[in-house]
Amino acid sequence: MASARRLRLVVLASGRGSNLAALMSATRSGRLHAELLAVFSDRANAGALEIAAAAAVAGRWINPKAFDSRLAFDHALFAEIDALTPDLIICAGFMRILSAEVVAAQSQRMINIHPSLLPKYPGLHTHQRALDAGDSEHGASVHFVIPALDAGPVIAQTRIPIHHGDDAATLATRLLPAEHELLVRCVGKFNQHRIGHGHGQLLVDGQARPAWQYR
Repeated sequence: MASARRLRLVVLASGRGSNLAALMSATRSGRLHAELLAVFSDRANAGALEIAAAAAVAGRWINPKAFDSRLAFDHALFAEIDALTPDLIICAGFMRILSAEVVAAQSQRMINIHPSLLPKYPGLHTHQRALDAGDSEHGASVHFVIPALDAGPVIAQTRIPIHHGDDAATLATRLLPAEHELLVRCVGKFNQHRIGHGHGQLLVDGQARPAWQYR
C-alpha cells in the first residue's frame, strides 16, 4: 500500500555522489515520493557534499580523525542522523566500515548499494574480480546493512552482460546507469510496501520473499 507521507531519507557518501544525484533527480521529478533530509560524509572534499550544497540540502562533513576510535565517530555520526528521524538511511558509496554495535541498532532502516551480484564479491574491486572470474554477467545489489560486510539480505539487483573486451573501467561505466536506476526503484519500494528483514531473509509486508531482479 502506498504511503501518503514522504519517505524521509538520509544519505551517507564518501565520493562523487552520482547515486545521490540520481535520488535527487527522482525526488524533484516526483518519481520518488521522498524528502532528502541531509547528506553526511567522512571526507571534506566529497563530491556528494557539493551536490547537496547546490541543491540546498544540508551537507555535513564529520572528520574521523577528530575521534579517538571508530566507535566514537560512529556514535557521533548517528546521533546527528537520529536527530533527523529518517525513515531510511542510504549508504551510497560510503567507504567506511561501521561498527557492529551501531549497525545492529540501525539495520532495519539502513541500506547499501554495492557494485556486484551479491553474495559474489563483497568488498572492493568488484568489477575486476568479475572479469578475473570469467563471469558472463555483472551487476549491482541493494541490501540491508548488517554487521557483516556486504552480507545483509538483498532487496533488489540489476544485471548487465559482460562484453568481450571489457575492462574494469568500461564495465563500471556501463553498470553505473543501471546502478542509479536500481537504487531509485529500490527506494520506491519502501513507499509501496513495509520492507524489513528477519532471520537473514528479506521481508515484504511481513512475508519472506526473494530479491527483486531487474535487467
